Amino acid sequence: MVALGAGAALYGAVVAAANRFALPRLREGAAVTESVTVVVPARDEAPRIASVIADLREQRGVPRLRVLVLDDDSSDGTFEIARRAADSDPRITVVRSSTPPPDGWTGKAAACERAFSESHPDETGVVVFIDADVRLRPGAIAAAVTLLRSRSAALVSPWPYQVAGTVTERLVQPLLFWSWFSILPVAVAHRTRRPSMAVACGQFLAFDTADYRAIGGHSAVAASPTEDLDLARTLRRSGRTTVVAAGGPLVSCRMYEGRHTLTGGYTRWLWSAFGSPAGAAAVVTAYAVAYVVPGVAAVAGRGHTRRWGVLGTGAALLSRAVARSTERGERLDAADALGIAAHPVSVVIFGWLTAASVRARSAGRAVWKDRLLP
Repeated sequence: MVALGAGAALYGAVVAAANRFALPRLREGAAVTESVTVVVPARDEAPRIASVIADLREQRGVPRLRVLVLDDDSSDGTFEIARRAADSDPRITVVRSSTPPPDGWTGKAAACERAFSESHPDETGVVVFIDADVRLRPGAIAAAVTLLRSRSAALVSPWPYQVAGTVTERLVQPLLFWSWFSILPVAVAHRTRRPSMAVACGQFLAFDTADYRAIGGHSAVAASPTEDLDLARTLRRSGRTTVVAAGGPLVSCRMYEGRHTLTGGYTRWLWSAFGSPAGAAAVVTAYAVAYVVPGVAAVAGRGHTRRWGVLGTGAALLSRAVARSTERGERLDAADALGIAAHPVSVVIFGWLTAASVRARSAGRAVWKDRLLP
């Protein structure tokens, strides 16, 4: 078992090393001349909404930029803060909706669909969906549109650098990027339209507007707790191209702040990531064999067992380090190094979060932002 786990970890290290060179990156460049509509759905985002609006106002190279901020029935003053942050900027419209999601819709999908219809984007332009907790450097939107057009894609998803503050965040958040970066050969994934090889991050999605309309927009994934991934899969099923890219350092996001919100956030959707409870159990078991068992063997094993454990552990830490540095787009810091060293612990926490998510879903307790998921 230790040798099997070490082999799987070595595969992950090789894929990560190859993806380091194959994964597209956002790069600041020339201005884009077409119409770009940015949609920001926001529910109870008072601490963050002003920052993302300020970032959008500072975007360069997008002369035909329009922004629609939709307050989704917030109770914390998000709407008022957003209006003040917009400061009568003619490019920015802030609207409020008090309508609950229709039956069978998640709150985010309903908010995105409503905001898109309110924004009236040009048919031939680009529509970008940004979460309220995303931070953007001034050239980020133009860089995403440039990459979308250079790849002749229907969707480009720049993966934001996941900022981690607390110890729990540092252990868990880097797994989001690493989990696919160390398994999926990007050079292959971007040459095929297979839905199973799609990757997307809903924090930042840039669509060709006509392609987004053609699949029905967010109505095509109304009930999905992972609407980002399912939008990419739907586009691929229709014969269209989707691309994932490294967004750091132009794009970053502190997705969750602290253990409580992180646990609630992952419990909301992890149950859906692997198709079924049996699929979730299989993935967690595979991760344990590849990334926990070798670590135990490296410490407690002897002879060949220990050598296999050391080899597997080294490969696991290498894949995590390559993934984190690629995601960040900058040099790793001391906090990153500590998270990398504790990678087996991260995988154990991931397994616990997956089990908690499956239990919550089975009990009908999967909730996000005070709304029960369909």
